[in-house]
Amino acid sequence: MDAPAPGSRFRFVQLELPWALGPADGRYVLRGHAGEPEHVLVLETLGAPPRRRRLSRRVARARREEPNTPHALAPLTIATLVAAAPLPGDDVALQWLESADLAAEVRAAVEVLNRVLHAERLVRADPFVREVSAAQAIALRIGIGRGEEVAEGHWTAARALDATAFRPRSRESALRPQERFAALLAGRDVALAAEELTLRARLDLDRGRTREAALQLRVALEAALAELQAWSRNDDVASRLTALRGDREAVAGAANRALEGGLDAKQIAAVSEILSRVEAALAARTAGGLD
Repeated sequence: MDAPAPGSRFRFVQLELPWALGPADGRYVLRGHAGEPEHVLVLETLGAPPRRRRLSRRVARARREEPNTPHALAPLTIATLVAAAPLPGDDVALQWLESADLAAEVRAAVEVLNRVLHAERLVRADPFVREVSAAQAIALRIGIGRGEEVAEGHWTAARALDATAFRPRSRESALRPQERFAALLAGRDVALAAEELTLRARLDLDRGRTREAALQLRVALEAALAELQAWSRNDDVASRLTALRGDREAVAGAANRALEGGLDAKQIAAVSEILSRVEAALAARTAGGLD
């Protein structure tokens, strides 16, 4: 890739997250399949040992807000994902910032960040390295800046988003979350293994890890069929179990294919549809309440 022209601006998305993500602070160049740089990820954890910086006068004058940390001693990670391709000059950059689909930019950035965290979890063999959602951020910004600015988490201009706009809509749910939560804590309800397995399959599918999703779904489906049998006197649950038994062959085929390599489009669609049916069956268990 050619060197950017003087005065070029770079697009970025910045998240402030109230915990240490896992990867060490620093700059990471993220490359595509052809080896071309696509993004630069800049991580800085406040509350971690400070790293030394050398700032030019221009960078020192760059605008930067104080992180929205509620407690000075709590770890807070500032993750800045910078697009590798520059925008030529102020006018084009400001026009992009004014017209950009900010929510789409945030979703795309979170997807890239989660790929980094997934890699970190694998190489560290640490299941507690967790992926993130935009709704968990205490600050979200999309902006532009010169290369030396954005490399230090600074910017020339930025727009802020409300993280609450990214809170996920509840999937088909039998009870209000607080009612179910109280029932679990009080021992009036049980957490099923199928519920946790289904959540893992959903996360893998939503993150594009279709092989993992197919393998998780196979176990989640069998667990749901076994565990929900105790509620089969419920007509809705019974009918959903009957339908899920008919899905076994398709799920087994997708899982077997996942062991050999990637799934085809038809199998991915089947995994998505059947996973939704497992979620609906689990929700139907408490559709009429717990009493």
